[in-house]
Amino acid sequence: MTADVWIPIPADEIEGLPDPSDSGLNYLLWDGGPDFPADPADCVFYAVPYMKGMEVAVRPLAAMTSLRVVQTLSAGIDHVEPGLDSLPAGVRLCNARGVHEASTAELALTLILASLRGVPGFVHGQDKEEWRSGFYPALADKSVLIVGYGSIGAAIEDRLAPFECARVARVARSARAAERGEVRALTDLPSLLPDADVVILSAPLTEQTKGLVNANFLARMKDGALLVNVARGQVVDTEALLAEVESGRITAALDVTDPEPLPPGHPLWHAPGVLISPHVGGSTSAFMPRAKRLLAEQLTRFAAGEPVHNVVLTTGK
Repeated sequence: MTADVWIPIPADEIEGLPDPSDSGLNYLLWDGGPDFPADPADCVFYAVPYMKGMEVAVRPLAAMTSLRVVQTLSAGIDHVEPGLDSLPAGVRLCNARGVHEASTAELALTLILASLRGVPGFVHGQDKEEWRSGFYPALADKSVLIVGYGSIGAAIEDRLAPFECARVARVARSARAAERGEVRALTDLPSLLPDADVVILSAPLTEQTKGLVNANFLARMKDGALLVNVARGQVVDTEALLAEVESGRITAALDVTDPEPLPPGHPLWHAPGVLISPHVGGSTSAFMPRAKRLLAEQLTRFAAGEPVHNVVLTTGK
């Protein structure tokens, strides 16, 4: 008896996968192309194509009647959630914890430093052969608030450590203790926002966080504060953000936007004090080796009948 495994990376490029002859796993390559590699009904483990969008991610799910594990290669799971209702009970949905922390944290620091130190202006100045000297803010002595203190939020704080920040506050869905200090609950945000010079969004997109950064949230941010979004675009109310940045009261650095991709002509492109990167938090050279290790480990556990890691939810519960 064999069981089909759909993966978006060729099996011969993933070191440590269980041997098909011993495990009974039949590895099939599918990276979101128009044709499925086999009958979806025979698939037991589905590794979702990376960065191919919701339509691709959910397309085979309704026909995957034998499915037992859905493995995303992203930290977020919002692109597969719309298809979960079509799955049989007991399917485990796993995210890619451990894959994107380093890359996303690097980009968060890049966006913060580039925005504070005026790097976009220097680039424009270079294009025009203008020497734009001046006095710019530093990250040192700033108060930072991390909204969404999971593994990515913690990785961001690890990289903030050498920059001599005045303080780092942490917020998650519920309060808890963490290695670096107290994590406050989302309900504490109103009291924390007025003290933050830099607010970093690294929360997953959920019903609780969708539109979290609305007009009230932004109004509580101090004058001159920087908002950094490496979470999901829909965590921020775009119209409310535009009103604030166009007034010049705050600035923003955004790796994700709503809508996304940001269409030509959208006012965010040229809003004052806004730096935009095209959702590249996890798209670096660090992705592939970590993604391969995750797939090898998860499939080894799956083949041995052991619990898989990073289970976010189980269908039917």
